[in-house]
Amino acid sequence: MNVFNKTKLLFISFLTITSFCAYSQSNVFKVTLDAGHGDHDFGAVYSGRIEKNIALAIVLKVGKILEASPNVQVIYTRKTDVFIDLVERANIANRANSNIFVSIHCNANKNTAADGTETYVMGLSKVASNLEAAKKENSVITLEKDYKRKYEGFDPNSPESMTAMMLMQEEYLDNSISLASKIEDNFEKLGKKLRHGGVKQAPFMVLHKAYMPRVLVETGFVSNPTEGDILNSEAGQNDIAEAIAQAILSYKREYFGTGAPEINEVKPAKDTSVPAKPKTVEAAPKVVKDSPKGTLFKVQLIASIKKTPLEPKNFKGLKNITMIYENNIYKYFYQETSDYEMAKKYLQEAKSKGYGASFLVATRNGEKINIQDAIK
Repeated sequence: MNVFNKTKLLFISFLTITSFCAYSQSNVFKVTLDAGHGDHDFGAVYSGRIEKNIALAIVLKVGKILEASPNVQVIYTRKTDVFIDLVERANIANRANSNIFVSIHCNANKNTAADGTETYVMGLSKVASNLEAAKKENSVITLEKDYKRKYEGFDPNSPESMTAMMLMQEEYLDNSISLASKIEDNFEKLGKKLRHGGVKQAPFMVLHKAYMPRVLVETGFVSNPTEGDILNSEAGQNDIAEAIAQAILSYKREYFGTGAPEINEVKPAKDTSVPAKPKTVEAAPKVVKDSPKGTLFKVQLIASIKKTPLEPKNFKGLKNITMIYENNIYKYFYQETSDYEMAKKYLQEAKSKGYGASFLVATRNGEKINIQDAIK
């Protein structure tokens, strides 16, 4: 073989390896896990049960489960007992271009009978308990240096400040609700170990600055003696971590997966006599009238309260953009095909254009269905 052919062969091999690495990287599902509080910020403390320690223990367990799954990369805001500014926690996720952000905490209440899990998405709520929860978590910023300048005068005790914070619209609300619902559904499967409290909305600063689908999980009340002991125990933390991790993997399968089932899914508790409570936030989409028949895939780019003209210049050069309006939100989609393999190529194209949190959705005769059902 002459020198020219050898050089040509090496160049082709290099391109093949480079393309494969780029493709593999683009298919990695990135999860940023955030353990609330840390160091001098203890969070809630009741009878030796310390929120910062429990949150970190659960995060590390969730991360271990996820890291054992294919094509999942875990980014931690902290893996030790250190204090991280709220805005920096979000920035860690932003810099990593994570697909989702999950912040894990414990709840507390002066009423020690209060119990149950709660999973929050970013949103403005008039429910006093939701606002109180946000106020408690947001107050952490007062422990940061020069917080008034850093957060532009934001006052965690002011309802007006929290309202102003919501002017930046949650563009990933549907995805956030979907992830939160899966987490709460898995908490429900734990049966009597933990009472699931449902999906809720509140203006959390740590969620506000993360630009991707994101949730904040209150894993239970450390102030409740019974529930607090579960949270503080190795077995209880393992159950909670498994529930959260499998919810994340379920979300990955639905929006980023290939249809292959994950192992070790959370099994329902034996006692299933109590009927499931309705979710606090309804995430089911409406049927769009006059939609094409058959099973179709398309890429959801963003969701926003703003109506944007469907021109390529407004969508980073992407053409064939469609839009639907439901639940007071405009949803923008790229392309539409009955070919799943082609749909995945469209998804990669959207991501390469900068829509890192875009995902595939499927419809059958105009009604949204699970991606796995569509593939089947």
